[in-house]
Amino acid sequence: ESGCGKTTCGRTVMGLYGATGGEILFDGDDISKYDKKQKKEFTRRAQIIFQDPYASLNPRMTVGDIIGEGIDIHNLHKGDERQARIYELLQLVGLNKEHASRFPHEFSGGQRQRIGIARALAIEPDFIVCDEPISALDVSIQAQVVNL
Repeated sequence: ESGCGKTTCGRTVMGLYGATGGEILFDGDDISKYDKKQKKEFTRRAQIIFQDPYASLNPRMTVGDIIGEGIDIHNLHKGDERQARIYELLQLVGLNKEHASRFPHEFSGGQRQRIGIARALAIEPDFIVCDEPISALDVSIQAQVVNL
């Protein structure tokens, strides 16, 4: 149902919007009350795939750096191991390692959404908030993304 608050709910869960009331419980804790350190740990356990593949990727970053950003923030891999993880994720979503050095504007909407999915998977979160990740895509591309 359009306009019922799915995006607002997902963004509030992820801490992108402030909660105006109630509780947001994760493992029995109210995540809206987390301090900075707890929020960082929460983002290690939860990620989001945005609805709009055109607005959700930083145009000034390469695809490799977009995917690797969470890896860097959470100190998961360094050097060759980091690069190998990025290449692995690109292959997982149907892209190739040469795409790591390119920028988002060089990709179609479906490819951008795949990059967003790779970014969300990069840190192996416990759960992923999916904000209608296929609604902005062509029907022929939707099935490919769902199969990921």
